[in-house]
Amino acid sequence: MGRERIHKEAAAKDGGSHAEETARAVPFELDDQKLDEELRPQYLADVIGQKKVVQRLQIMLDATRKRGEPLAHVLLDGPPGLGKTTLAMALAREMGTECQITSGPALTAPKDVLPYLSNASHGSVLFIDEIHRLPPAVEEFIYPVMEDFRVDIVLGEGLNARTINMRLKPFTVVGATTRSGMLTAPLRDRFTFREHLDFYDDHDLVEIVERNAKKLRTEISPAASAEIASRSRGTPRKSNNLLRWTRDYATVHDTSGHISDAMAKAALAMLEIDPRGLEDQDRRYLRTVVQVFGGGPAGLAAIAHTMNVPPDTLEDEVEPFLLRCGLIQRTPRGRMITPSGISHLSSH
Repeated sequence: MGRERIHKEAAAKDGGSHAEETARAVPFELDDQKLDEELRPQYLADVIGQKKVVQRLQIMLDATRKRGEPLAHVLLDGPPGLGKTTLAMALAREMGTECQITSGPALTAPKDVLPYLSNASHGSVLFIDEIHRLPPAVEEFIYPVMEDFRVDIVLGEGLNARTINMRLKPFTVVGATTRSGMLTAPLRDRFTFREHLDFYDDHDLVEIVERNAKKLRTEISPAASAEIASRSRGTPRKSNNLLRWTRDYATVHDTSGHISDAMAKAALAMLEIDPRGLEDQDRRYLRTVVQVFGGGPAGLAAIAHTMNVPPDTLEDEVEPFLLRCGLIQRTPRGRMITPSGISHLSSH
């Protein structure tokens, strides 16, 4: 309603021409949202990759449906972009129930959780992203919720305080975290099933790119699919982003919109992503360690100050991929570039 009111006010001020422009702009925004939903797998059978995880979740679902019970609580952990949210929504669809979505940072106090609990229907799913960031008060509040489906509400203070126990309909909590080690033991133990998601191999990413290209009604060559997959850092989210960029590039440079191998390489080169998936800031990090610190060892703060980049940006966004590729090492004395890193840097 707020968006509609803003559009109406703008139209009243600027006249009909502006209203027409606004009317044309809104459908594109809605189409983008719809497109993001279409690219997500809807059911477990549609999920590509994570085969062992999907198989275990399917057995759990089949057994739950046979018993006619709500799904047990599930914890999904792993690096960002691997499909934790997608799996949570797929579980809700498989059970034929609704899915409420929130995140740990959004739940600052126990009162923030109450609307989700009161709206939870029998067998529904409550998905909490970044659950490791729940404040301690909220975490302790949901212990009886997860274990006994009960909410303890304290009214009043001191001697006049009294506790009201509110019963809840049995539902499923699906938690997602990128840092499972930050979860407290009591919270972790309340999840019956815990699954770790790992990075995808290129074969699965190629299949994801080709499937999503069809959903985007875009023709893509097998070589172009492989090119995009090889630069996706092992995550479907990155492959989807690169596919959409490559489609835009092909639309501008080729009226047919067909994504050939040459077109994909040109589009990815414009993003400055090399065949191994390294971006400009990744290569700049390697060059800094080699040229300024002689290959290391070098402290994170010293590298960050030299690059004029915040240390947490390097530690959270740049170093994990370089470490996974074996291009740098973390030692007690500092960061060091590996022979593989020097070789990669010299070839680019």
